Amino acid sequence: MSELKIGNLSPRIPVIQGGMGVGVSLSNLAGAVAAAGGIGVISTAQIGFRNPDFARNPIECNLKAIGEEIEKARAKADGGIVGVNIMVATRRYEDYVKAAAAAGADLIISGAGLPMTLPELAGDAKIAPIVSSRKALRVIANHWRKKYDRKPDLVVVEGPLAGGHLGFSREDIDAFTVTGEKDYDEEIASIIALADELGVPVVVAGGIYGRSDMDHYLAMGAKGVQIATRFVTTRECDASDAYKQAYLDAKKEDIVLVKSPVGMPGRAIHNAFLDRVEAGERFMRGCRQCIVTCKPDTAPYCITEALINAVEGRLDEGLIFCGSSAYRADKIETVAEIMEEFSS
Repeated sequence: MSELKIGNLSPRIPVIQGGMGVGVSLSNLAGAVAAAGGIGVISTAQIGFRNPDFARNPIECNLKAIGEEIEKARAKADGGIVGVNIMVATRRYEDYVKAAAAAGADLIISGAGLPMTLPELAGDAKIAPIVSSRKALRVIANHWRKKYDRKPDLVVVEGPLAGGHLGFSREDIDAFTVTGEKDYDEEIASIIALADELGVPVVVAGGIYGRSDMDHYLAMGAKGVQIATRFVTTRECDASDAYKQAYLDAKKEDIVLVKSPVGMPGRAIHNAFLDRVEAGERFMRGCRQCIVTCKPDTAPYCITEALINAVEGRLDEGLIFCGSSAYRADKIETVAEIMEEFSS
């Protein structure tokens, strides 16, 4: 079925599982997706949070965990494709990319900023920038061509319906998703046209939940899709059962936009923690060296701590990131069942 070819990588099903930090998409989920014929992706965002030394040496724990999680995913992947998602805004970004390349990641996907230096860091791994506009792709492609004589192996187009941190202003998110003043499909079509000129395949991400969503973008010329939220409510997802239950319980009106302490808009499930933040409570207790744009002296809370609390099941003390389609989750599935839907 799949026409998605990323260099010598060719998944049987044109589905990339989106990278979800902190601790939501680790080796168990990524390995299961890879084994089922898609591309499994490990998020490196605070990947080492379970290490007892994490509070004192977060970056060192993360760098160590990258190799460990890739190795564990490979053991589950049955020869399938295993990639990583690394945010450009990560402190010591270069070291994270080098660690993933050294550990043998097949594909490195990178967004939350423009990954201008990715080609010189990624070794033999295939590389894919995440973009939200044609302009961003043009800037990256021109720079990579001039400096590295390299083009992307894949382009991930992430739209305003995605989960977690979003690469849009709040005004643009509203224009695309609330008022309808802008049609994001027009931007996707423009990006696909440029990528076709470059000879690079495109996958579309953001709000994709069911097979009909994928078919829509394949008809537009995309070669595949990236799906994240749908995989949270699987048996194989690395998050706690309580975290998954929050998705099952969420209604459409519970999914809200928040201002992240690292300066970006984000999408999350409304809960008591967000109410307390809105009321002015401050929960900043130390810095875990995650995102370069965070200002610990003024941040209302540590996003690392909030995401760890959530993924471990302390929901009233945590931030529950999600995509716009989280309310569509109504049961716990297996990865194999989901992948079957997208392969038939």
